[in-house]
Formats: sequence, C-alpha cells, structure tokens
Amino acid sequence: MGLALIGLNHRSAPVEIRERLYWPVAEVPGVLQQVTAATGAHAVLLSTCNRTEFYLSESYPQALEVISRQASTRLGQPLDPYAYVLQERQVAEHLFRVAAGMDSLVLGESQVQGQVREAWEAAQTSADPVLHRLFQSALRAGGRVRAETALGVGAASVPSASVELAHKIFGDLSGRKALVLGSGEMAEVAMGLLVSEGVRTVMVAHRHLEHAARIAEKLGGRAVEYGEAWPMFAEVDIAVTSTAAPHAIVTLPQVGQAVARRGGRPLCILDIAVPRDVDPAVGRLDNVFLYDIDDLQGVVAANIGIRRREMPAAERIVQQELRHFWDWYAGRGAVDAIRQLRDHAEGLRAAELERALRRLEHLDPADRERVEYLTRALMNKFLHGPTLALRAAAGNGNDRELAEALRRLFGLREAPTPPDQGSTQQ
Repeated sequence: MGLALIGLNHRSAPVEIRERLYWPVAEVPGVLQQVTAATGAHAVLLSTCNRTEFYLSESYPQALEVISRQASTRLGQPLDPYAYVLQERQVAEHLFRVAAGMDSLVLGESQVQGQVREAWEAAQTSADPVLHRLFQSALRAGGRVRAETALGVGAASVPSASVELAHKIFGDLSGRKALVLGSGEMAEVAMGLLVSEGVRTVMVAHRHLEHAARIAEKLGGRAVEYGEAWPMFAEVDIAVTSTAAPHAIVTLPQVGQAVARRGGRPLCILDIAVPRDVDPAVGRLDNVFLYDIDDLQGVVAANIGIRRREMPAAERIVQQELRHFWDWYAGRGAVDAIRQLRDHAEGLRAAELERALRRLEHLDPADRERVEYLTRALMNKFLHGPTLALRAAAGNGNDRELAEALRRLFGLREAPTPPDQGSTQQ
C-alpha cells in the first residue's frame, strides 16, 4: 500500500516545458498502460495546459523512476528541476485542493474539476481501489467547495469579466448580436464565452479579411472588412475591440451617427486593447457603456479579492474531506490484522466450546445457548482493547508496526494481498 505523485505545474515549470509534457485525454489510457506494464504500479494521469501529474499507488518507487526517465527523454533535458514528488497524505491533500480550484492559475476556476473527472474516467483500467476512492473523494471535496463557498463566484479573468459586464447591462444574452474588431487571444476567448452564453450573431472585422475569416469560422460568425464595421455599431448589442493600433480607431465621428440610429437601445463596448482602441468620448454617448482594460481588470481584482477571502472556508472543507478519506485509507492496514485476530480467536473459542459441551451433555438447549453467549461475550471483551488500539494506530499511520506485533504474539500469518475488485464506491 502507498500513494505517490510526480508532476509539474504552472508554478514549477514554464509553458514551453509544460506543453511538451501534455497528453490529450485520448492518449492517456495508452500512457497509463505503459506505466502499469513496466512497473506494476496503478496510475492516474491528470494532464492539462497548467499541470501534468501522475498519481500512483503500489510499487510506486519504480514507477517514479520510470516516469522521470521517460519524461526527461521527451523533454530532451532532465525533469528534476521542474518536477515535484509527493507521498502519502500529501498526495491526497494536493489533489483535493486541485479539484477545488485552490491550486489553479486562476483561483477558484471551475474547469479543473471536469479535468480531474476526465482523468479519473480515463484511468478506469489502470487505477486500483485506492486511486478510485482518492479521486471520488477529491471530486466530492471540490463539489462541496463550489456549493458551500464563494470561491468560484464572479469573473476571474478579463474575458469572463467581459461576459459579466454584458450580463449586467442586458441580463440574458440569448439572441444578442456582437462584433469583434481586430484580433487577440483575450478578445477571441471573450467572444467565445459570449457565444456560449447565447449570443446569436457574430461579425469579425479585421484589416485582413482572411484573418477575420479564420476567427469567424471558430466563432460561427461572418467576416467583414474594417470599412463595413462602422455602420454595424447601429445593429450590434456588444462590441469587443482588440487591435494592435497605436492610437484609438473607434472615434466619436466614426460611430456617433451609427449610435444615433439605435433608438436608445444600449450598446456595450468592451475595449481589451492596450493602447486603447476606443476614444473615451464614445462612452459619453447616450446608452453607450464603454469599459476599457482597467475597468475589466478592476472587476477581476474585486472578484479575486472575494475568492481569496473564501480560502479559509474552502480549506476547512478540504481538511474535513481529507480526514474522511485518510481514516479510510489508513484503516486499510489494520483491517486484515483485525480480521485475522478475530478469526483466530473465534476458531479457538468454537473448538473449546465444542470440547466443553461434549462433557456437559446434561445441559438443555437453553443452557447451551447461554454458554455459547458467555464464550462469545468473553471473546469480544478480550478483543475489544486490541481492536481499538489497531484502529487508533491506523488513524496515526502506525498500524503496520502494531499489526506485526499482534501477528507475532498470536502466531498469525501475514494475510495475502487480495486481488483488485475495481472501483471502491463510497
């Protein structure tokens, strides 16, 4: 029995290292099969853009060595400067905090819980009951943190802040129209989030129509040239700007007439560019709500502040769930010894009772039952202390030494390791 973890994440390794040790979900079962076949260890692989971690149980010292060697070969350089290794309780605590979003690049982000679930599901044939129970418990901890705290409440990135502000203006975004002016990863992600919230029509304007077409294809929209963009300010509900222009390109003369034709309908402009794409004067137009990068980052900072204040509450939940898991995990070492001890004692009790009853043939059935009850009661009282001591030792991680002492004292043999029975359900 044993738990170990070898991995790297956004804190220990730069992106150029992380991306070379990333495995898509479809490739994970094959990687795990190789680890299991080479080392006999059971394994789960969690691989995302921000972390790659192998969770191991049984025979893990050899697995740690094999994984480190293979990863170093894949990198073309030693893994050691970027990797961390955790063992036993540290492994469980780390995974619980990962599933809760407490170890993420963006504090409290919710995507990681789905990634933890995918990793577990991809390891159904390579994980043993301990790893199954570990991941089930981690997912429960993460679910509780999200349900019982505000750790995941509010936008925690500029793109998600853009969506949050659009919701404040329009409420439901279903059926809304949007325009993205320029390019840039944040603008593209923001528009993708808006589409996922129900924005129906997307136009992408760029100086190079081919570039606009590539972005529009991803978003399910239509590409237009810059010249066609300005009249669209009369039609769209949301405009996201992210060009590389050295000065404002969305000026009052360019969009003022289009805004005047809106009939008082609100327009939300999200200026993600640095330097700013939109002249601040545009924000003074009636029913135009203009937010620049500072506004968006202000929303993020406020929400991150709320999330940080929720960390103690989240930590309490993680520690509660960790104790539940660890009580189960640590107690596994005592179970076999307790069962052996009770079986041994029951065998002695039954043999001596049978011998005694042969000499007490005059007893009627009721008296025989009383004698039977007496012997069981005495046996249970004698075993009560050792059983409690074993369970207490298991909770402290000291059960192996005490179990071995009991086996020697009572002449018990080491119990064979039972075959895996698949997932251990809670």
